[in-house]
Parts: sequence; structure tokens; C-alpha cells
Amino acid sequence: MARVLNQTTYNSLLDSLCKLPFRNRVQSLQKLFPELSVDTLKCIVAQECQKRMKGSHGRLTTSETVEAMYKKFTNSILMNEEPGILLRLSDEVGLTPALLARSIIERHYQRDDKSKPAKLLVSTLMKNTALIDDRDLAFETYLCLLEDDEYGPIAEATKQSRGYEYEIYLRMELENCKVAFLHEDHLRMKGYDKTPDIKLEIPVAVDGQVINWIESKALFGDEEVHRGYLKDQLYSYWNRFGPGLVIYWFGYVEDLEKIHQNRIILIRDALPRNMVLMDQHL
Repeated sequence: MARVLNQTTYNSLLDSLCKLPFRNRVQSLQKLFPELSVDTLKCIVAQECQKRMKGSHGRLTTSETVEAMYKKFTNSILMNEEPGILLRLSDEVGLTPALLARSIIERHYQRDDKSKPAKLLVSTLMKNTALIDDRDLAFETYLCLLEDDEYGPIAEATKQSRGYEYEIYLRMELENCKVAFLHEDHLRMKGYDKTPDIKLEIPVAVDGQVINWIESKALFGDEEVHRGYLKDQLYSYWNRFGPGLVIYWFGYVEDLEKIHQNRIILIRDALPRNMVLMDQHL
């Protein structure tokens, strides 16, 4: 299944995505883009959702808006509506289920002066809904966390686990290829602050280009994502260690390497099988 997209296909996918509701979007996109990997679609959906929430979260969670949502929720409970009240409200207002549930919890536990409760309290309740003092709100929040693939403690744990899983997978692949390397824990012990996931002890060549380090990203690489990593991480690695390689395990948009300002950083969606080890030519 395809994981590397040209810009035209990626733009078409984003246009289709914006017309779909927040939940069950991957299944709809599978029918429209059957040639794409399901994991790639899931990753693109998650990243697009996060971008949209960054732009609209403040507008959708003003005190007036939250108050209206809270009243709607409590009225629905009084009317004995079937479970999934917050999920339906999420679809209606355009907030992801977990973010909506968090806003409702904040309103439920607001202080006497109408200020928000402590962030630690809200985070604790989101992680353990059994601690919420209202039975209906506890169950509705639990449903929201189960349905939200982008936000909330379950989603965050999944992302962290997936990132670590691919870092370990990369190490195993390098060991199988007999490539000597140091991983980021080794580099931190040596006093480095910003460290790539892998620093090759002996450089390798990929498609005629020498590679000194490898960074593992368990996500999809579009221009916005890649520019962010260039600024925050990758250029620092290039300045310290020279040319390197970024692996976007769930694919990327073609031609991202053109934005590197003549700094050699290769982009792939897997560990290249055509690596040339230096000792093969000694």
C-alpha cells in the first residue's frame, strides 16, 4: 500500500477530510483512497485534527459556549436521553470528544467564583473517570475517551507507545544489518542535549549520500510537520553531526527534501535496504 504521496493527492485527501465529521473518518477515506495504507490515513487524520483544534479550540471553549454546552448536557440527562450525549454534542459543535469532555468537567467542578478548577484535578479525573462525582458525567466522559484517537490520556499513551515501538524497531533493523550505532540514551550520557534517535558510529551511504545519524518519526511527514522538525531538531543534528536521514514511518509528501536549504537530510518511509557499509570497500 502507498505511503508516499504527491502534493496533488495529499491536497485532495485534505479537501475530502475537511468535509467529514470528526468520528469514523478513516473508514470514509479508505473508500475514497483505497490505494493508501490505513495507518497512513489514520496518521493524516490525527494530524489534521490537531491542526484544526489549535485554530478553533479557543473559540469553541469560551465561558459562554461551555456554559451553553453544559446546560445542554444536563438537560439531556434530565430527559433520560440514551448514552452518548457528549459524543453527539461533539459532532454538533466541532470539538473532539475528549476536549469536549474536559470542558464539561471544568464547568462541573468550577469554583464558587466561577473560575476553573485546578488543572491537576481535571487531569486526574480524565485519567480515572471513576473519581468523577457524577455518575452520568463519569460514563459520558469514559465514552468520549474511548472514541477519541487524537486527544485524552488513552490517545496520548498510544502515541508515546507507538513512537517508542518504532525507535526499538529501528534499532533492531540496524543490528540485523550489522550497523554499529549509539542511541539517544548513550548520547545523553555523553553530555549531548539535543540528540537524534540514532548516531552511526561508522557512517553509511544511501543512494550515494553519506549518512551520520537517523531520526525516527512515527507519523506522516507533510511540509508543516517537517519544517517544524527542521527548526526544532533536524538542523541542530545537521550542524553537529553532518548529513542524516529522517524516517517518517507512516509516509510523507514527495519533494520535502527541496526545502532543506542545501543541507543534506534524506527522507524515507523505512530503513533503506540499499545502505552501503564503509568496510565493504576497505
